[in-house]
Amino acid sequence: MTKENIQHIIEAVLLCAHTPLTVEQLQQTLEPLALSKKQIQDHLQQLRLYWNGRGLYLEQVASGWCFRSQPSVQPYVARLFSERPSRYSRAALETLAIIAWRQPVTRGDIEDIRGVSVSTHIIRSLQERGWIEVLGFRDAPGRPALFGTTKQFLDDLGLRSLQDLPPLDDTQQPAT
Repeated sequence: MTKENIQHIIEAVLLCAHTPLTVEQLQQTLEPLALSKKQIQDHLQQLRLYWNGRGLYLEQVASGWCFRSQPSVQPYVARLFSERPSRYSRAALETLAIIAWRQPVTRGDIEDIRGVSVSTHIIRSLQERGWIEVLGFRDAPGRPALFGTTKQFLDDLGLRSLQDLPPLDDTQQPAT
């Protein structure tokens, strides 16, 4: 089988998959071809180059490889879907940011940083979205839950790991 045929197969598998696929999952899917992980990674890099500058691009996120639409075509793609994207309050986004940068954190930690109480609704909505989860419990009175972000959070933001988050030091300060 030619290199081009293998890339067409990988391309089709990724385009038809509903979730990102790891190199290992691709290797299992392509088992009859007996490709090594290195060969699959090489094909993925070639596909990434091929799709560069087109309406879609190939991206590696925390859960694996997937195709995404370019930001410039998002308004048109969004018209295909009847559901509107969820809107999150400033409080929910602040809570998510604290969890992302300071994890694992308890609800009390979040409240100390924000200076106000955290609504149960906010925590529940972030959990339902699949962006945060309970990682464990702090060894303290009441054994409060420790929250952290999920792979779904990283995937939805197009990140491979938490290290891809911008550093807190680099936040833009208003000009004086």
